[in-house]
Amino acid sequence: MAEYICGSEEEFVAKMNERAAGLGMQNTHFVNCNGLDVEGHLTTARDIALMSRELITTYPQIHDYCTIWMENITHKTKKGTTEFGLSNTNKLIRHYEYATGLKTGSTSKAKFCISATGRKNDMDMIAVIMAADDSKARNKDAVTLLNYGFGKCTKYCEEKIEKTDAVPVKRGVKKTVKAMQKETFVYVDTTGADLNSIERKVVLKKEVKAPVKQGDKVGEAKYYLDGAEIGSVDILTVEEVKEISYKSAMGDTLKKYLL
Repeated sequence: MAEYICGSEEEFVAKMNERAAGLGMQNTHFVNCNGLDVEGHLTTARDIALMSRELITTYPQIHDYCTIWMENITHKTKKGTTEFGLSNTNKLIRHYEYATGLKTGSTSKAKFCISATGRKNDMDMIAVIMAADDSKARNKDAVTLLNYGFGKCTKYCEEKIEKTDAVPVKRGVKKTVKAMQKETFVYVDTTGADLNSIERKVVLKKEVKAPVKQGDKVGEAKYYLDGAEIGSVDILTVEEVKEISYKSAMGDTLKKYLL
């Protein structure tokens, strides 16, 4: 696959390292594309978690594949066709009710590793175990971490996007521009705080100067818990407003007189 995509394994590995750097995997360096032991081929649990997060958020369909427990594989060659069965090496898929994936691995140096994902109460968790002595140990530690995360974390999801006041426009063909919060606010708490006490405050620009493009930022919805800011969401324009011209100004003047 590496040779097909990039022409050579070396070029493919260079792309792997470039992508890893882009994801913030600061302590990762790939030497090959198969993950087998070789000098200088290194990563960390945190970096694997970053890579796993990118995979499940950008390509959520991966769960459709990594949650399959057993599958029959048909292998076709010039010599004929053979069929054999494969079972998932991630035993959590069958034995842990919240498991959603993701990937196991083991080598003589790395020992037994797993990036385990789980979902409970609409909240996703990633647990990365490396250098376990055997597969049972890695599974046990992964379940311990996932259960700890689910027990420690509480998720707050804003039910709907509140309406936002229009923002005044200076030198525009319209006096105001409509705006809306970009998305609902989501927050994960680890302190046990009462998330029902979260407060929302909208901060808008006093005015914007035309021309205004659709999608321009005109403010923020800020969220507070016990007086401390815990996050914000941009408020964006949902329409464009062109700058007033001599022709449009004359038209407005005529309308006033005619009316």
